[in-house]
Amino acid sequence: MFGAIPLLIVPFVLYNLGLLGLFGGGDDPWTTEMFSFRMMSGGVFSMTLGDLMVLIGLIFLFVEISKSVRTTNASILDHLLSTLVFIAFLVEFLLVKGAAHSVFFTLMIIALFDVLAGFSVSMRSASRDINLN
Repeated sequence: MFGAIPLLIVPFVLYNLGLLGLFGGGDDPWTTEMFSFRMMSGGVFSMTLGDLMVLIGLIFLFVEISKSVRTTNASILDHLLSTLVFIAFLVEFLLVKGAAHSVFFTLMIIALFDVLAGFSVSMRSASRDINLN
């Protein structure tokens, strides 16, 4: 049952918590620098909260695509819930002022790729399950 829950709901919830001010005040909490360090080349690597959110989304996308290769009854529910998560991203992007941000847009595209990859992998594996004599 818990395997059908789409993991991309986590970045969606985290982003909304950030909009509520949980990750700091100000107009744009996504530009808050998490850490930085000097590289051997002399350049400085820094990661913002927005970069971390996109990284979390990509990690969960990998796990979701790995889950989509299953051919169980739960995979249909997983695809349906992933589609609902993408629709939630899209509606919030269009209607909420704080969601009009490049970080949220990137997370929404990641959710779209999850939906598209899940359905295409499922259709491809289902076509291999059909046995013609």
